[in-house]
Amino acid sequence: MIPTLLIISIIAFTIIQLPPGSYLTSYIAQLSEMGELIDEAAIASLEKRYGLDQPIYVQYFMWIKGILQGDFGQSFEWNMPVSKLIGERLALTMTVSLFSLIFTYILAIPIGIYSATHQYSPSDYFFTSVGFLGLATPNFLLALVLMFFFYKYFGISVGGLFSPGFIKAPWSWAKIVDMMNHMWIPVIVIGTAETCELIRIMRGALLDELRKQYIITARAKGVSERTLLFKYPVRVAINPIVSTIGWTLPKLISGTAITSIVLSLPTTGPLLLRALMSQDMYLAGSFILILAILTVIGTLISDILLAWLDPRIRYEKKA
Repeated sequence: MIPTLLIISIIAFTIIQLPPGSYLTSYIAQLSEMGELIDEAAIASLEKRYGLDQPIYVQYFMWIKGILQGDFGQSFEWNMPVSKLIGERLALTMTVSLFSLIFTYILAIPIGIYSATHQYSPSDYFFTSVGFLGLATPNFLLALVLMFFFYKYFGISVGGLFSPGFIKAPWSWAKIVDMMNHMWIPVIVIGTAETCELIRIMRGALLDELRKQYIITARAKGVSERTLLFKYPVRVAINPIVSTIGWTLPKLISGTAITSIVLSLPTTGPLLLRALMSQDMYLAGSFILILAILTVIGTLISDILLAWLDPRIRYEKKA
């Protein structure tokens, strides 16, 4: 894991440096467009402060050294520490993402099992059609449709996570209740595509298992359908879903950037997109590195869960 993360950090920092210029280049261009005078001394001071006048490998080592000391650097655009900037949005991002994941797995696994055990029934055709529709509909488009529908017919604004009176208010029980009242639209929008995808994965994997010889033999021996279903084939069919559970960890941070912008959600997704567009290298680099760390850790968690659920994976043949 350590060499993997080291290589990822180098690649991430290099990719961020690929566009021509730097944040200061964008900053100078913005000042020129607004007709403001450019203070050369201030620009030189910023270059020296952030090491922008140094070669890229020197900037990288400065960045990594700071991270190892708990300092992710300074955001150029926001003029504040990256750790503080990300931390302000992290709790809300994880809350939305966790509710979306719960919504996804609670719906996807039971529907996938039901659809597989009732193959070619009207309900199976219905869930299959809904699955294709959900996969084909972009999340941000679904968000726009729901916003239009609720505003036009119910006069309800579903954007954001808080009512106007609670946006700047300190945290209280009333603010939490208000957030929960606004939570369900983002949860449905963000969770729809993944729910539809997991339904199809669960259905396909379970259908493959139900056709295997050991299932036919167990039925011939008189094993009840419920015992047969949940003791063996479901445990095996769920492997593809468990193997991707670890990939949900980076989603807790990245969120769905475009959907978050459409719904005006104060999460980390729009912040990451803005950092990439403005070449705010410490902020963007920290985001990418955090996502890489979570992906690697999540993959390890998936491997452990697979070994726990499926004895075949942890079986070692002795010489």
